[in-house]
Amino acid sequence: MSGNGRHVVVVGGGISGLAAAYFLRRQAGDAIRVTVLEGAPRIGGKLHASEVAGVTVDAGAEAMLARRPEGKELARLTGLGDDLVYPGTTKASVLSRGALRPFPSGQVMGVPSDMIALGRSGVVSPGGIARALLDQVLPPTLVTTDVSVAAYVRARMGGEIVDRLIEPMLGGVYAGRAEALSLDATMPRIASAARSERSLANAARAIAGEAPKDGEPVFTTLRGGMGGLPRAVAAASGADVRTGVPVRELRRTPSGWSLVTGPVPAPQTLEADAVILAVPAGPAGRLLAEEAPAAAAELAAIEYASMAIVTLAYPRAAFPEPPTGSGYLVPPVEGRPVKAATFSSVKWPHLAAADPNSIILRCSVGRIGEELILQREDDELVALGMAEMSELMGVRGLPLDTRVTRWGGSLPQYEVGHLNRVARIRAAVAASPGLAVCGSAYDGVGVPACVATARTAAARVLDHLDPAREWQSAGSV
Repeated sequence: MSGNGRHVVVVGGGISGLAAAYFLRRQAGDAIRVTVLEGAPRIGGKLHASEVAGVTVDAGAEAMLARRPEGKELARLTGLGDDLVYPGTTKASVLSRGALRPFPSGQVMGVPSDMIALGRSGVVSPGGIARALLDQVLPPTLVTTDVSVAAYVRARMGGEIVDRLIEPMLGGVYAGRAEALSLDATMPRIASAARSERSLANAARAIAGEAPKDGEPVFTTLRGGMGGLPRAVAAASGADVRTGVPVRELRRTPSGWSLVTGPVPAPQTLEADAVILAVPAGPAGRLLAEEAPAAAAELAAIEYASMAIVTLAYPRAAFPEPPTGSGYLVPPVEGRPVKAATFSSVKWPHLAAADPNSIILRCSVGRIGEELILQREDDELVALGMAEMSELMGVRGLPLDTRVTRWGGSLPQYEVGHLNRVARIRAAVAASPGLAVCGSAYDGVGVPACVATARTAAARVLDHLDPAREWQSAGSV
């Protein structure tokens, strides 16, 4: 049966929107046509790579979870399966109490499960370890509703564990603060255990013990950088992808939806049978203000953190001793502008092979509430990264090349109550047939989570357009 040329518009050309376009065409084939509208000059959103000292290096997300299948599957489906590569090392450190110390083994999102390993690491003081050990004898901490990560972990293990292990971990993933972030949304396995287990350490030990024993790496990336994934997905989708086309209005019509695009003096209207919004919460809320005001209000309440990535390429000889680990995290209590550093040439062997005579690294700057530091000029941020490497790694001399990438308002903050908020958003959107949302604002900030939301959004739209699933089955491959 023909889909009668049904038209779906995807607003947003990041990996979520492009994946949604791909899943639409994969399921429905030529029964629909898909248009992707991206307001920026390029597609890909936070997945972008460019050359530093002649080597292609990611400027945004550099990897995706390998143990969650959606990202790897999408890469394989779009012809990049042979380009998946894995870290040479994932041995990371924490800059704590003035020195780089090994991240304790057996931790789960910073929650320690092995107190002997924690003591050997030196990350927390003897007093901090003594307080953490009380987790084994304290009465249960009853958690019946969502709470902040800090509130629960502090109650079980004390403030030092929060300050020196949890905070740097959450800062690296969300650029957020443990005092505000939701336990349910950011640590779902820990949250589930908190409702049944008395000891947090025992719960973390059980979760850590469930990790695959076959040696499968936690992370993977693409040989040409994660920035290559959006291009491959866009090409495989067969969609009409348009860049530099902001969407300013979204209105329901008797037959579907109307989108107003282009500049205010010269607006253009695009008609669609269904729409998927794959943009951050703020723009999505503005577009939904008239047609789904309840969803718009909830979306407006999701805050975003800004950050910058300073990429430096040094001659290998600039390091007195080349780094052997993948990088380090910095707790906020250390009071330093750099929150994390990744030794990309050590972590990823393909980068080292591209230029064996240099070491490329990335310094992350900025957490929620630290926007002032991001107002500095690029050369000032480069100077911060150079000072960090000089002080901690003994690097001497100038870098061969530098790059500063600013990600303004890029990381959604999953604050306490986030999962309930997302449920309310989806319920409000579901009241508008032919409308769906996807992206990092909902179920996870990583690539696999974004791809999963895209698949769900595509399925919702197709169920609306083809309730009998006649041409979906015909188009599926």
